[in-house]
Amino acid sequence: MTLIDPTTFAGKIFNGDWIPAGDGDLLVDEPATGETLTSVGLASVADALAAATAAAAAQKAWAATKPEARAAILRRAGDLWNEYSEELAPWIMRETGGIPAKAGLELHMASEICFASASLPEHPLGQVLPSNNDHWSFSRRRPAGVVSVIAPFNFPLILSIRSVAPALALGNAVLLKPDPRTPVTGGIALARIFEEAGLPKGLLHVLPGGADVGAAVVTAPEVRIVSFTGSTAAGRIVGELASKHLKRVHLELGGKNSIIVLPGADVALAASAAAFGSFLHQGQICMSTGRVIVHDSLYDEFVEVLAGKAKHLPVGDPASGQVALGPIIDAKQLNRVDSIVSATVAAGATLVAGGTFENLFYKPTVLADVTAEMPAHLEEIFGPVATVYRYSTIDEAVELATDTEYGLSLSILGDVGLAMQIADRVPSGLVHINEQTVGDEPNIPFGGVGSSGNGSRFGGAEANIEAFTETQWMTVRSSIAPYPF
Repeated sequence: MTLIDPTTFAGKIFNGDWIPAGDGDLLVDEPATGETLTSVGLASVADALAAATAAAAAQKAWAATKPEARAAILRRAGDLWNEYSEELAPWIMRETGGIPAKAGLELHMASEICFASASLPEHPLGQVLPSNNDHWSFSRRRPAGVVSVIAPFNFPLILSIRSVAPALALGNAVLLKPDPRTPVTGGIALARIFEEAGLPKGLLHVLPGGADVGAAVVTAPEVRIVSFTGSTAAGRIVGELASKHLKRVHLELGGKNSIIVLPGADVALAASAAAFGSFLHQGQICMSTGRVIVHDSLYDEFVEVLAGKAKHLPVGDPASGQVALGPIIDAKQLNRVDSIVSATVAAGATLVAGGTFENLFYKPTVLADVTAEMPAHLEEIFGPVATVYRYSTIDEAVELATDTEYGLSLSILGDVGLAMQIADRVPSGLVHINEQTVGDEPNIPFGGVGSSGNGSRFGGAEANIEAFTETQWMTVRSSIAPYPF
């Protein structure tokens, strides 16, 4: 059986069935070729509001469903990601511009997230509390109701399923709004997997759409929790809107992540780590390495080795051959990347590799002699650009790493004892010693601080239960209490 059949979803959205979309067709372009890849339904605001009402109605029975039945559907979904991986991988490559390894990672993580989520229905969901009154006192976690998930374009499968799967497992219904540039791998694929896994109708709604639909899935009265992954600028808008309507909101936003290369570090290994962190998926990852901070004693050799790697990494269409980098997602993003690079060179940085592009293919770029006064210093570039800084003292390195509003991921390469001391001085949600900045696993509590997020975490039983349930206090007495009135 074919899982993704464009004739099924052309002009349609998913509510458990495939129904006509209120705003007609949304064309999906392939960034590597510029050709139309497929079309999906474009949801309207009315579609989103109707979905919220339907989801709230379906959720009540789902919350009462036995834990083993919910777990079985999540396990089946995990199996299906593996079963259909060969069919789905080309969709990820062509829709997102990702290389085969990136597609494989997304599918593997989707499967593992579903398997991890399958444990949540039977996880302990409460506590017995001490009390000075003559009753039993309990706290218990209850499904929140309807959860809205707004996912981005860069890793659309992982960054949607990581909220959709645990939210469903814990007894909620979900409204999923994928980025309109990646609606198949960020939305349609999830609809089809859960449809085949036996999820009851009305619990998952997939609503490709624009900002108006995003606002609707935040403000709909039935929605209790909003899970948003995307840029900090968009996250501020979502956070403000959700808070205005008294919704609990989880924001996983941008980053300006540093690698600090310590004195005595292995230059070849450190440069390899920096290249991977800076250039993986064209640098279009919130955890991408935004700054490479290198000690004076290693600086010249490091820049030479990193530039050599950049110059030899092949760039091209991931669907047509072996490449290390694919295209930037669209022309708007490519122009932004190039403008930051050009302005930084004009400000005095040295362009030692890259800095050129053809169509949407931007060459891996290395900027040396970068300082805190240059445009690339504070901007989250979201492109394949490594900016390299020189430092003499550890205090200087810490100052460079902390000179940012973000706090998502930090990498420190070299002596572990010194690295531990630095880790205590740099605010960051994630710290990797002797690894690069990009990393995630289904069971870890993922999230950032500062402008990288609002302190919420995704992943692992405790974080997911905290994210997608509400706490209820319950007391029980053996007979009705006496009162003085």
